[in-house]
Amino acid sequence: MRAGDQLPPLEIPITRTLVVAGAIASRDYQDVHHDAELARQKGSPDIFMNILTTNGLVGRYITDHFGPRAALRKVAIRLGAPNYPGDSMVLTGTIEDVTDEADGDTVTVRVVGANAIGRHVTGTVTVTLPKAEPNKPRRPR
Repeated sequence: MRAGDQLPPLEIPITRTLVVAGAIASRDYQDVHHDAELARQKGSPDIFMNILTTNGLVGRYITDHFGPRAALRKVAIRLGAPNYPGDSMVLTGTIEDVTDEADGDTVTVRVVGANAIGRHVTGTVTVTLPKAEPNKPRRPR
Protein backbone atom coordinates (compact mmCIF):
# COMPACT_ATOMS: atom_id res chain seq x y z
CA MET A 1 0.00 0.00 0.00
CA ARG A 2 1.34 3.39 -0.99
CA ALA A 3 0.30 6.94 -1.81
CA GLY A 4 -1.83 7.06 -4.93
CA ASP A 5 -3.45 3.65 -4.43
CA GLN A 6 -7.22 3.67 -4.96
CA LEU A 7 -9.74 2.04 -2.65
CA PRO A 8 -12.57 0.20 -4.39
CA PRO A 9 -15.76 2.27 -4.65
CA LEU A 10 -18.74 1.66 -2.37
CA GLU A 11 -22.23 2.48 -3.62
CA ILE A 12 -24.79 3.28 -0.93
CA PRO A 13 -28.47 3.56 -1.88
CA ILE A 14 -29.97 6.62 -0.19
CA THR A 15 -33.32 5.44 1.08
CA ARG A 16 -35.85 7.37 3.10
CA THR A 17 -35.32 4.83 5.89
CA LEU A 18 -31.54 5.43 5.90
CA VAL A 19 -31.99 9.20 6.10
CA VAL A 20 -34.55 9.05 8.92
CA ALA A 21 -32.83 6.24 10.85
CA GLY A 22 -29.48 8.05 10.68
CA ALA A 23 -31.04 11.23 12.02
CA ILE A 24 -32.79 9.40 14.85
CA ALA A 25 -29.68 7.38 15.75
CA SER A 26 -27.63 10.57 16.00
CA ARG A 27 -30.43 12.36 17.91
CA ASP A 28 -30.82 14.96 15.17
CA TYR A 29 -34.54 15.68 15.26
CA GLN A 30 -34.52 18.60 12.82
CA ASP A 31 -37.62 18.24 10.66
CA VAL A 32 -35.65 18.48 7.39
CA HIS A 33 -34.30 14.98 8.12
CA HIS A 34 -37.65 13.25 8.63
CA ASP A 35 -40.64 15.35 7.49
CA ALA A 36 -40.83 15.81 3.71
CA GLU A 37 -43.58 18.43 3.83
CA LEU A 38 -41.77 20.63 6.35
CA ALA A 39 -38.52 20.18 4.38
CA ARG A 40 -40.33 21.45 1.25
CA GLN A 41 -41.72 24.41 3.19
CA LYS A 42 -38.12 25.29 4.06
CA GLY A 43 -37.03 25.17 0.41
CA SER A 44 -35.72 21.62 0.06
CA PRO A 45 -37.27 19.23 -2.49
CA ASP A 46 -37.31 16.43 0.13
CA ILE A 47 -35.73 15.32 3.40
CA PHE A 48 -31.94 14.99 3.27
CA MET A 49 -29.17 13.14 5.09
CA ASN A 50 -27.53 14.78 8.10
CA ILE A 51 -23.77 15.19 8.53
CA LEU A 52 -23.52 12.64 11.35
CA THR A 53 -24.95 9.90 9.12
CA THR A 54 -22.52 10.89 6.37
CA ASN A 55 -19.66 10.82 8.88
CA GLY A 56 -20.65 7.30 9.94
CA LEU A 57 -20.82 6.10 6.34
CA VAL A 58 -17.37 7.53 5.62
CA GLY A 59 -16.01 5.71 8.68
CA ARG A 60 -17.71 2.50 7.57
CA TYR A 61 -16.15 2.83 4.11
CA ILE A 62 -12.66 3.05 5.61
CA THR A 63 -13.09 0.25 8.18
CA ASP A 64 -14.77 -2.03 5.63
CA HIS A 65 -11.65 -1.66 3.51
CA PHE A 66 -8.95 -1.88 6.20
CA GLY A 67 -10.67 -4.35 8.51
CA PRO A 68 -12.02 -4.48 12.06
CA ARG A 69 -8.64 -3.83 13.75
CA ALA A 70 -8.25 -0.48 11.96
CA ALA A 71 -8.65 2.49 14.31
CA LEU A 72 -10.05 5.75 12.98
CA ARG A 73 -7.87 8.56 14.32
CA LYS A 74 -9.30 11.59 12.52
CA VAL A 75 -12.23 12.18 10.19
CA ALA A 76 -12.40 15.64 8.62
CA ILE A 77 -15.26 16.05 6.15
CA ARG A 78 -17.14 18.83 4.39
CA LEU A 79 -20.64 18.49 2.96
CA GLY A 80 -21.69 19.69 -0.48
CA ALA A 81 -24.69 18.50 -2.52
CA PRO A 82 -27.42 16.98 -0.33
CA ASN A 83 -28.18 13.25 -0.27
CA TYR A 84 -31.89 12.86 -1.07
CA PRO A 85 -33.90 9.63 -0.93
CA GLY A 86 -34.02 7.77 -4.23
CA ASP A 87 -30.42 8.61 -5.15
CA SER A 88 -27.24 6.75 -4.33
CA MET A 89 -23.87 7.92 -3.11
CA VAL A 90 -20.64 6.38 -4.39
CA LEU A 91 -17.72 6.66 -2.00
CA THR A 92 -14.21 6.54 -3.43
CA GLY A 93 -10.85 6.88 -1.74
CA THR A 94 -7.24 7.57 -2.59
CA ILE A 95 -4.37 6.90 -0.22
CA GLU A 96 -2.49 10.16 0.31
CA ASP A 97 0.13 9.08 2.82
CA VAL A 98 1.40 5.97 4.63
CA THR A 99 3.65 6.34 7.67
CA ASP A 100 5.28 3.34 9.33
CA GLU A 101 5.19 3.79 13.10
CA ALA A 102 6.10 1.55 16.03
CA ASP A 103 2.51 0.54 16.75
CA GLY A 104 1.45 0.19 13.10
CA ASP A 105 0.97 2.04 9.87
CA THR A 106 -0.85 5.37 9.86
CA VAL A 107 -2.70 5.90 6.60
CA THR A 108 -4.36 9.09 5.35
CA VAL A 109 -7.10 8.58 2.79
CA ARG A 110 -8.77 11.27 0.68
CA VAL A 111 -12.48 10.41 0.46
CA VAL A 112 -15.12 11.68 -1.98
CA GLY A 113 -18.79 10.73 -1.94
CA ALA A 114 -20.74 11.71 -5.05
CA ASN A 115 -24.42 11.48 -5.97
CA ALA A 116 -26.43 12.43 -9.06
CA ILE A 117 -26.25 16.17 -8.33
CA GLY A 118 -22.59 16.44 -7.32
CA ARG A 119 -20.15 15.82 -4.51
CA HIS A 120 -21.98 15.15 -1.28
CA VAL A 121 -18.88 14.79 0.89
CA THR A 122 -15.15 15.41 0.59
CA GLY A 123 -12.49 15.02 3.21
CA THR A 124 -9.69 13.00 4.71
CA VAL A 125 -9.59 10.11 7.13
CA THR A 126 -6.56 9.10 9.16
CA VAL A 127 -6.52 5.49 10.27
CA THR A 128 -4.01 3.39 12.20
CA LEU A 129 -3.46 -0.21 11.14
CA PRO A 130 -1.89 -2.34 13.88
CA LYS A 131 1.30 -4.25 13.20
CA ALA A 132 0.70 -7.80 12.05
CA GLU A 133 1.16 -10.34 14.82
CA PRO A 134 4.11 -12.72 14.34
CA ASN A 135 3.12 -15.66 12.12
CA LYS A 136 -0.13 -13.84 11.33
CA PRO A 137 0.33 -11.51 8.34
CA ARG A 138 -2.02 -8.61 7.81
CA ARG A 139 -4.84 -9.55 5.46
CA PRO A 140 -4.10 -8.06 2.03
CA ARG A 141 -6.73 -5.99 0.26
